[in-house]
Amino acid sequence: MLEEEYQLEYFRENGLVRKICKACGSAFWTRDPEREYCGDAPCEPYSFIGNPIFSPHTIDEMREAYLSFFEQNGHTRIERYPVAARWRDDIYLTIASIADFQPFVTNGEVPPPANPLTISQPCIRLNDLDSVGRSGRHLTTFEMMAHHAFNTDEDEKYWKDDTIRLCDGFLESIGADLKRVTYKEHPWIGGGNAGPSVEVLIGGLEVATLVFMSLTKRDNGREPVDMEGVPYYPMDLRIVDTGYGLERLVWASQGSPTVYDAVFPELVSRLMESSDLAYLLDNSEFTRILSLNAKYAGLMDITGSNLYEMRKTVAENIGVPYQKLQDMIAPIERVYAIADHTRCLAYMLGDCIVPSNAQEGYLARLVLRRTLRMMNEIGMEESLADLILYQMEKIGLDSFEQDISVVREIIRNEEEKYAITMERGGRIVQKAAKFYKDKDLPIPLDELITLYDSHGIPPEIVRDIAQEEGAGVDLPDNFYSLIADVHSESEDSGNAEDPYDAIRERLETLPATKMLYYDLPQAYDFDAIVLDQIDEYLVLDQTLFYPEGGGQPADVGKIVSEEGIGKVDHVVKIGDIILHHVTGDSFKRGEHVKGAVNEERRKTMMRHHTATHVLLHAAKEVLGPHIHQAGAQKGVESSRLDIRHFRHISGIELKQIEDAANRLVLNDIPVHVDWEDRTTAEQKYGFDLYQGGVPPGARIRVVRVAGDVQACAGTHCRSTGQIGSVRIMRLEHVQDGIERLEFSAGMAAVAYNQWVEGLVDSSVATLSVQRENLPTSVDRFFTEWKEQRKEIERLQKKIAELEIASIPVEDIAGVSVTVHAVTASPKEVVSMATAYANEGGVALLVGTGERVHVAVASGVAQVNAGEIVRHVCGILGGKGGGKPSLAQGSGASAESLDEALAAGRQMIVDQLNKNE
Repeated sequence: MLEEEYQLEYFRENGLVRKICKACGSAFWTRDPEREYCGDAPCEPYSFIGNPIFSPHTIDEMREAYLSFFEQNGHTRIERYPVAARWRDDIYLTIASIADFQPFVTNGEVPPPANPLTISQPCIRLNDLDSVGRSGRHLTTFEMMAHHAFNTDEDEKYWKDDTIRLCDGFLESIGADLKRVTYKEHPWIGGGNAGPSVEVLIGGLEVATLVFMSLTKRDNGREPVDMEGVPYYPMDLRIVDTGYGLERLVWASQGSPTVYDAVFPELVSRLMESSDLAYLLDNSEFTRILSLNAKYAGLMDITGSNLYEMRKTVAENIGVPYQKLQDMIAPIERVYAIADHTRCLAYMLGDCIVPSNAQEGYLARLVLRRTLRMMNEIGMEESLADLILYQMEKIGLDSFEQDISVVREIIRNEEEKYAITMERGGRIVQKAAKFYKDKDLPIPLDELITLYDSHGIPPEIVRDIAQEEGAGVDLPDNFYSLIADVHSESEDSGNAEDPYDAIRERLETLPATKMLYYDLPQAYDFDAIVLDQIDEYLVLDQTLFYPEGGGQPADVGKIVSEEGIGKVDHVVKIGDIILHHVTGDSFKRGEHVKGAVNEERRKTMMRHHTATHVLLHAAKEVLGPHIHQAGAQKGVESSRLDIRHFRHISGIELKQIEDAANRLVLNDIPVHVDWEDRTTAEQKYGFDLYQGGVPPGARIRVVRVAGDVQACAGTHCRSTGQIGSVRIMRLEHVQDGIERLEFSAGMAAVAYNQWVEGLVDSSVATLSVQRENLPTSVDRFFTEWKEQRKEIERLQKKIAELEIASIPVEDIAGVSVTVHAVTASPKEVVSMATAYANEGGVALLVGTGERVHVAVASGVAQVNAGEIVRHVCGILGGKGGGKPSLAQGSGASAESLDEALAAGRQMIVDQLNKNE
């Protein structure tokens, strides 16, 4: 980025000079012409510990001081956004205040909620997870206090000079000496945007970043600017994007050893007490070492570094032996991390993130299990649920006020899963450790990631078990940061092949298709003019055909002209153009046509789509406010709704959901559909709007159905009564944390009920009982069947014993060998062969039936059952395999039985004689 981007009038007016840091080589601005270092860690150690650089503030006092200052300077205060970034389809968690306004506000498509504005936005970043607790300054959750201005050529609020002026004004208002403040030049890139920025530093601590967002990654034809080898282009908007660290400002105002002592003073003391570490707080040597360690804790950013070497560097700086520092500091670092992680989990659960193995749920589980492991390591006698609820109360979260038991149940469920994982994990790790030990290799990082992602086994457990097995482990100190980084963004599907790429250029010449299915939702016939026919795709000036989208399949039907008829079997929307896939006759440009949508199919789709909203609201009513849609697909005979839930739905709950849904249907509640400004809709309804996906555009179509409100493009009934009824057909557990409800509505529900009635009638006829006696009759027959099966198995075992006694045995090289065909089931054949092997003999037994089943069991090392069974089954026209001690297979060629038995016997003879 060019140097002139930072040559500000404000700097010159206030006597700031530009210098180059002797440690890192970065440019910075300062009021002190003698200063040689930029003021950032690790170029400069913290100087505020024990010597606060701001007036003392609590978290609440500092937040209010900031927001009030900017309100007084012409900014509108707005409420925070959730930490679950549900208005984004590229990230799962809110990582910065500007993320609230990306991409629609920052690309100029949607106006901001206020301009200029100020906010204190809770953010979650897990890319430095391993540094939390160790560095003294890293947090997974922090509040980014910010002021934003969105400037255009026609309406410029303020830009660089005023941003620096406001920053100095705020810092001075909380007691800062501006001579100690430095502004470090640091080009910024993030979320598809870029621009020059300055990091605001004081006392060795970065307290704010001021970004002047003026570039976009999207090619708009303007002269590009090189940003780290990537071209960026000037934007129409110029955005002031600032971020002030609330927790860091509070820390620097109190001068405590770490940010955790400033932010969580009561909780840190509580955790120390419950971990039998409280004695350290009264230990003067510990207090001295903790303060010295904290002074140089800026060095402890372990991303890509070796923790041992960094700890050693700190130990040398403070004059304490490495092992003494490690033994004294490591336990309290876990306390600090637990204090931080429980606040992170409070925000996650409070904003209805359900732990799972996918998306934001994966990240919640990652933090939760890491917290449990650290609590176990220091023997903490605390309930994780109590700690999280304490944090929720402290930060004022009330999402679960109606039912705190939901939070406890989520956590209890996760604790149980973690315990099961630990129990099962040992055997898996032992197997992996033996494999790599035999290869004389440490267990590699890729294997550690697989063990964690696929089995939930923490790397520390892998390391401990591997050491017991004599194997090494390639475990980096930033393992959890790597894991979090991989799972923090959604997978990029932008590289998928575009099936319409060849015709897009031609479509750009056509006007937008008028979407009659929104204007006339109850109509099924329409008139139109043909604008173009591209191969089998027909473009009309207007259409009633709904294109595939939002989980709803496209309409089908016919298009008719005076000269031809075409069958519409699929419809898609490309930009503002709707393409009808037509088979049959061709049509000419300018031709008048009539379209007819399949009415019954459309009505079925409308009922199923409306019922999806009803069912989601019913599930939330029964299971709790944490329920969110994870996916949906509408069909003709049935549809499905996937919901996020922390455990399996019970049969009773399923019935309650169905009952609640049908009550909403019977109440015949009107369905409201409106086009609203995106910002207005978000402020009115929140971000549950985007459960079905994030639509583009400044205006979104908002559908309100029986308490469920979503941005939805589908077709719907006018009221819930038109659905008719909702019938849940089956429940499926599709993955951890996702439950699938398959359901039908309207006539499809009637058809399903009739099918079920047919099953009942068929069963009643077969058993010759009355309907009301069906359950008891089935239970009686099933009980009798189980008892008879046991008797049959007993008799089969007796027959097998008699069969064994009658089978001839021969002595070959001192080993009892039997090769024989028997009349027995496959299970009995294996059992009989195994009995011989258990007595030290060898058996090749063949059971005859529809297919010939072969079992070979060997009680001696010389005879390899697997080799013999493969050869024998091959002769019989089949396949077989197994272990040297027991193998089995089958074949279809009973005519070759004698040949196969003779060949198998000869192999046994050869193997016994060969090894004499």
